[in-house]
Amino acid sequence: MKATPGQLFAVPGSGSQLSPMPSPSVAPLAESLLFQAVRRLGEVFDPEWGGFGRAPKFPPASILELLLRRGETDLAVKTLDCMAAGGMYDLVGGGFHRYSVDERWLVPHFEKMLCDNTLLVPAYLHGWLVTGDQRYREVAEQTIEYLLRDLRLEEGGFASSQDADTDGIEGLTYTWAAGEGAPEEVFEPFEEGRFVLRGRLDDETRARLLEIRSQRPQPGLDDKAIASWNGLALAALAEAGRRLSHPDLVDEARALAEFLLGPLSDDEGRLHRSRRAGRSSGTGFLDDYANVAHGLYELHVATGELRWLEESRRLALLAIELFADDERGGFFIAPAHGEQLVARKKDLFDHPIPSGNSMLAFVLLRLARIYGDNELERRAVEVLRLLGPSLGTSPNEFAWALCALDLYLATPKEIAVIGPPDAEVARAALEPFDPNAVIAFGPAEGVPLLEGKDYVDGRPAVYVCERFACKAPVTDPGELSATRAAHHIK
Repeated sequence: MKATPGQLFAVPGSGSQLSPMPSPSVAPLAESLLFQAVRRLGEVFDPEWGGFGRAPKFPPASILELLLRRGETDLAVKTLDCMAAGGMYDLVGGGFHRYSVDERWLVPHFEKMLCDNTLLVPAYLHGWLVTGDQRYREVAEQTIEYLLRDLRLEEGGFASSQDADTDGIEGLTYTWAAGEGAPEEVFEPFEEGRFVLRGRLDDETRARLLEIRSQRPQPGLDDKAIASWNGLALAALAEAGRRLSHPDLVDEARALAEFLLGPLSDDEGRLHRSRRAGRSSGTGFLDDYANVAHGLYELHVATGELRWLEESRRLALLAIELFADDERGGFFIAPAHGEQLVARKKDLFDHPIPSGNSMLAFVLLRLARIYGDNELERRAVEVLRLLGPSLGTSPNEFAWALCALDLYLATPKEIAVIGPPDAEVARAALEPFDPNAVIAFGPAEGVPLLEGKDYVDGRPAVYVCERFACKAPVTDPGELSATRAAHHIK
């Protein structure tokens, strides 16, 4: 990234420290950047315990998504397995703690955060789809159970986090001592004669231990609902409901969308930053708009309801209006109409969660292909050009931007589904893990991908297109399955 004087961007781990704003790179955005990024990840990969780099280890959700997209399953599987073994992953209650203080993913910092868990749900779902490993499905389901049980707020939305400590002692709620009911064969030493659990617990044991644990003092809850992180929760719930055939989760996602577009939005349809105790506050930032737009797109795919696609596009266009840097490309963190700072900042770093720039670029590329809108694609590409060669050399920092690059460079594939998502042909079309395909449901007016497409002899139909050049509509799910088998698509 070549720096330009006069503007600033956020540096990872620097707090308020700022560096000169980067200028767009003129180097080509080529697939060689993706190959280079994967090669670099292999160089810093921990072959014994998975993950990338040394302790402390944060769950690398965006890196896992990149590896699964690229078919680099060895690195992804090792990391998914080791993270879920227990310790940083809560074997009893589901969900992941903030990070591991050691290289083994064993002893965590016990805080649990909404943003981490909502990114790890799709990572494990996609791991399951790619490998068929049922353990990954279980982890995704148990993490969702945790979110709904412990973080869901009565008014709507999800709380931001649970504290690491209880009564001033870190991990007190989550750790066990001999005689407290946990099987000692899964004990791993923690401190003060207490243990974390690592191994496998059957469902009956999990339920019994969770009941015991629920009687203990509980960690404090940060009951602030942040729009950005709830947008990630919306995406996770919607895709999980669709992939796992759990309509109750889709209903939860729909209710969350209503909360985000209702109490967490103002009268003009602009997002607030957060809501607590019945009061919304703060101007929405870039990541709020990007993540909520992402979640609304996933809700459209899960429900087939046009409203959510239209709302995703509305927020994405509003984000361009509010945050775009028309001079150098990319997007500022704060809106132009918000509090005027000495210098407007950009955040481009994806670790441990995607930046607003990377997520909005990803959303814009999807919408560009559904709406045939070259301007949306141009805006997305400008983000990638700000990173340029750094995409290949620093994949730890820019993994979600690399996912967007992978989408941008892939041969466009649009899937227009005419009919409900529970139609057999729709389920067959959407079953595979095909991360670079974009999907829209109709019939509907005002969506270019759907124009001129209708039921075939009254039957639901799927149109598979490339740059809006579509094959003959398919009404037989067996025909789609046969096509995938011929092309070895999972």
